[in-house]
Amino acid sequence: MGGKPKLPEKLQAIIKTNKGDIVCDLYTKQAPKTVDNFIKLALGEKEWTDPRTGKRVEKPLYSGTIFHRVIPDFMIQGGDPLGLGIGGPGYTFEDEISQDLNFEKSGILAMANSGPNTNGSQFFITVAPTPWLQGRHTIFGQVIQG
Repeated sequence: MGGKPKLPEKLQAIIKTNKGDIVCDLYTKQAPKTVDNFIKLALGEKEWTDPRTGKRVEKPLYSGTIFHRVIPDFMIQGGDPLGLGIGGPGYTFEDEISQDLNFEKSGILAMANSGPNTNGSQFFITVAPTPWLQGRHTIFGQVIQG
């Protein structure tokens, strides 16, 4: 993903759902590449491979997607363009694990992955403390409303 992206110190994302908006503060200092990837995929400013067609596209990846995995008292997961939990953008990038951030409270916005350095487009939001996830997923935001 190249060098460190230039991001504003304060940045928020609004995740629009049929249950209302989820407003998140994004951690631009601790996870700059992850935040940059998330924002650019959301806005359609980053090329990705549509898993339905295999074609490279530059359109909002998250638009119209669902939270395909909902586990009560644990988390909700989204970001799969297929809506099945198996799709992604056609690329992966490295983890940005920060010792300053942890899973000790609910509302943590983090990258879903299939192992170290396999981040793509899928993300999750915790709905309870999940300390066992520490060091295994890049935390890149915190829900502040919704």
